[in-house]
Amino acid sequence: MRHIAATPRDLRPTVNYEPKPLPTDEVELPPEFQQDAELIAKHNHDIWALGRMREGWTWGEQRNDDLKTHPGLVPYEDLSESEKDYDRRSVLESLKAAICLGFEITPPSAKKD
Repeated sequence: MRHIAATPRDLRPTVNYEPKPLPTDEVELPPEFQQDAELIAKHNHDIWALGRMREGWTWGEQRNDDLKTHPGLVPYEDLSESEKDYDRRSVLESLKAAICLGFEITPPSAKKD
C-alpha cells in the first residue's frame, strides 16, 4: 500500500490563479528611463547573482538546485538578449507600477534645485 502525504492547503498551488497586475498600459515613462532601465536591470542582476553566490551557488551549464549551479551566474553583459530584455521590462514595469500607485518619478535632469 502506497502512502501519499497530504500537502498542507497553504502549500498547494492555486489552480484558479488569475494574475491581476496594476493597470500600467497607459503609463508613459520619459525617454531617459529607457537608458536608466538598463543600468537598473544590471544592478538587479548583480544583486540577484550576489545573493545566489552567498548561498553557495556557482555557474553551471544547466540549473541544478541540488548542486546549486545556474547558467545565469555571469556578468549582465554576458546574458542573452532575451534575458536582458526580461530584466529591462521588469524594471520599466516596476517604475510604471510605482507611478500607478501615486509616486512621482523625476529624471535627474528635470529636478529643480
